[in-house]
Amino acid sequence: MALGRPARATHDGSRRTDTIADKGRNTVYHIAVSFDVPADRRDEFIAAALEDGRNSAADEPGTLRFELIADADNPNRFYLNEAYADEAAFDVHAKGPHFARFFEIIESFAEGPTWLVKGTRIEDPRA
Repeated sequence: MALGRPARATHDGSRRTDTIADKGRNTVYHIAVSFDVPADRRDEFIAAALEDGRNSAADEPGTLRFELIADADNPNRFYLNEAYADEAAFDVHAKGPHFARFFEIIESFAEGPTWLVKGTRIEDPRA
């Protein structure tokens, strides 16, 4: 039985449960990168990124989130917003076959990745 507070709503409407074991363990590792792609290769990039995310989520237990986001102002700019159990889980992803396949597909036409975020989440212990 986990001791702690009951589940409560977060900013995004999801539910969260904090346990005593969770306190002080700020290990979720986040990365965000951008890519610019030629207009005529958008669909190919989207398919490759979605495949990478789908396969990574299925095969890599440390992959917590893998989102492809289209820029609001530039239709040829995309962001990958990812979260991993810790930095080691990201390293597993970066050395894995899905990551390699993604870059094999896009390397000839995509500009990037441009790193925007790379680090460990810090949570408010009073929240």
